[in-house]
Amino acid sequence: MSGSLNRSPYPPGRRGAAALGVIAFSCGVILLYWLSILPPPEWLVVSALLLFLALCRATSALIRLLTVMALGFLVGLSWAAWHARSQLSEVLPPEAEGKRLSVSGYLCDIPSPGSFDSLRFSFCVTRWHNLPPVNVPGTRPPRLLRLAWYGHPAAGLPGERLRLEVKLKRPHGNLNPAGFRYENWLFRKGYRATGSVRSVQPDPTVKCSLHCQYRSAHLSLGDWVQNRFGGTEHFALVSSLLIGHRGYMTQQHWDVLKATGTIHLVAISGLHLGLVALGAGFLCRRLLLVWPSRCVNERNGRLVVFVSVVLCCLAYALAAGFTVPTRRALVMVIVGGWLLLLARQPPAWQSFLGAVAVVLLLDPFAPLDQGFWLSFAAVAALIAVFSARLAGAGWLGSLLVAQISVFAGLWPVLDTFGQGQPLSGLVANLIAIPWVSLVVMPLLVVGGLIAAAVPDAANLVGTAFDLVLDPLWRFLDWLARWQVPDITASAKEISALSMLLVVMVFAPFSGFRLVAALSALVWLGYSPSSVPVNPRVAQPEIRVWDVGQGLSVLVRHGRKVLVYDTGPAVPGVFSAVESTLLPNLKAEGIQRIDTLVISHADRDHSGAVSELAEQIDIGRVVAGEIGVVRNRIPHVPTASCERVTETLGELTIDYWQGQGVSEGNDASCVIRIHHSETGIEWILPGDITSRMETQYLAYLSAGGQLRHSGSRVVLAPHHGSKTSSSEAWVQELDPDWVIYTAGYHHRYGHPHPMVTARYRRSGTASVNTACSGSVLMSIADNRLALKEMRDEGPFWISGPGLTRDQCKIP
Repeated sequence: MSGSLNRSPYPPGRRGAAALGVIAFSCGVILLYWLSILPPPEWLVVSALLLFLALCRATSALIRLLTVMALGFLVGLSWAAWHARSQLSEVLPPEAEGKRLSVSGYLCDIPSPGSFDSLRFSFCVTRWHNLPPVNVPGTRPPRLLRLAWYGHPAAGLPGERLRLEVKLKRPHGNLNPAGFRYENWLFRKGYRATGSVRSVQPDPTVKCSLHCQYRSAHLSLGDWVQNRFGGTEHFALVSSLLIGHRGYMTQQHWDVLKATGTIHLVAISGLHLGLVALGAGFLCRRLLLVWPSRCVNERNGRLVVFVSVVLCCLAYALAAGFTVPTRRALVMVIVGGWLLLLARQPPAWQSFLGAVAVVLLLDPFAPLDQGFWLSFAAVAALIAVFSARLAGAGWLGSLLVAQISVFAGLWPVLDTFGQGQPLSGLVANLIAIPWVSLVVMPLLVVGGLIAAAVPDAANLVGTAFDLVLDPLWRFLDWLARWQVPDITASAKEISALSMLLVVMVFAPFSGFRLVAALSALVWLGYSPSSVPVNPRVAQPEIRVWDVGQGLSVLVRHGRKVLVYDTGPAVPGVFSAVESTLLPNLKAEGIQRIDTLVISHADRDHSGAVSELAEQIDIGRVVAGEIGVVRNRIPHVPTASCERVTETLGELTIDYWQGQGVSEGNDASCVIRIHHSETGIEWILPGDITSRMETQYLAYLSAGGQLRHSGSRVVLAPHHGSKTSSSEAWVQELDPDWVIYTAGYHHRYGHPHPMVTARYRRSGTASVNTACSGSVLMSIADNRLALKEMRDEGPFWISGPGLTRDQCKIP
């Protein structure tokens, strides 16, 4: 019987070709997101037809195999491209940005409290009332919005079906070589516009589809959980684990979870659904044992178990919001359960690759999700290790092996995403995963069912929740306070150490394991130099980072590095240091900033400077407002901005500060960067106003530096405000390029049209980081080379007709 079940109707050659076709399909889906343009659909269709004809006429087995792989790759590419094109066809007309619009629809998720006393939520649009027509063929208005309601009443939203007055913007975020990209997140989630709510009123005329009814039920479930367990001490964790709603998590929660590498515990994923599947399968099997054997044979029994497991996992996934990680985990459970139902034991890697293909088939946007790579990397590491027949390892040994394997396997993946793998995470997960698996999750599921059946027992159940969550959280909080030194290593070193750890856990010789463990410990504790050394760059480079409404510039040559300003920060909400500077410095291999210049103390120029000083070695600080900056980073040598000249590689840097001003915009430390061989220069003026511009022009004139022989690049003072960039400033400097560092559709309205017109009349070429993203300037063939990040952006950011393509400087 089992032999017939294991026998495939297809010969081995066809099975191998099908397997390679599945792999090629997955590669095609993944490759799409490496492209800067979407492949034209006509090319894809013609290519598919040609490959199909080639497959029909192929006589050689090798040719057929290669054709199947090519066809599978093309099908995957076409499948992902079709979904991407469909999503990008949802467009908010440019003329509608910033206008007051009326829209009807329903809530798509549970609203969460946000910064600045806001309520943030997703909104599914069913009708636009006054939207300007979209005149581009093949496009339609956005169907999903990401909204914030500021100053909302304490009662919150008046229902699920609503009519809103909103002000919207097209998808936009900071664009840099590394770091968090908000536009990626918006595209991944399907949001085609973001904005703020101006007024809210119920709208019972909205037709509630099946999706609307599910969302309404999930909102009701969220209210029920809030009413039953809202008084518990660890309600944020209860809500996250029970219904997948993390809106009650505070910054402290995220800091602890990040420091201990346990963020995955509060994201409903394979771990949680796997536990539900095991529990449901165990219970169902026990019930079948007491059922008369003549009523249920082995095959029907497996079918009952499979259906029960799928239904329980589906119910939990729906209760958890049916998010992307939850859907991915559900697919993997169904694939594994189906193989068990057929009583087949295919090679582990074959099941793994099949699960990858099914996930990509059902969710072609999955490669944009970091969780996709982490989930399958963890599974791959476990397969690689446990396929080595670790006989007699015992439960404790198996647990240690699993944790070390996942730790080592995920390290290179996390490094690729610009994240670290905290050493404390190995200890934290060793304790937290078994505790959550064996104690917390069973109690939450059973307790939730008890509270639903016996409402009066909710208080007792909530107390039980706190009893099991409190020791877990205290342990993680204690572990997060460990002063564990950061590991600084290259990608090659991390990959080599990860392979060593994976090999170590299933090596057959105990002596090899001991030597490998000692080698890993020696490497972890080895510090080759007390002073970090930066990689060398042959030509001077100056990069203006895209930090929104703020400023931050990287200057480097040889091994020397200067950073001018740290960009904006809002405590507990946003930090350009965390989202932009640190990831990009790490991506460049920069471990030390020789000179940090803080032009002045405004938060859009000196935001999170203390965080930067904690995370990277800084030689010294030069500040326009020395008192304020020194108070923020007292442990770093800080000097005032004196009129001196220094060198940085082949670059000459002149410092200047106006007289008679010690605070505010006019106290900005101005630097002029000059390359003597080519005559190219850059002027970074901070936020000086026209009054201080006059002083600086006089200073340049007195030193004979007003005229320039090579290209001159000027960063517009005060982001292009009308209080700066006077007529005299523009005419006297006569720059070749002006760069505006401003936020997209920011409330300050920078750059001001009067200022941009002034530079335009002088023949100055202009760049705005809000449109171009970060700007890299270097010297090639003794000429200035300027590159805009949007020219290298992916198709969903820089494609034709999208925000950056149609972004114009006023």
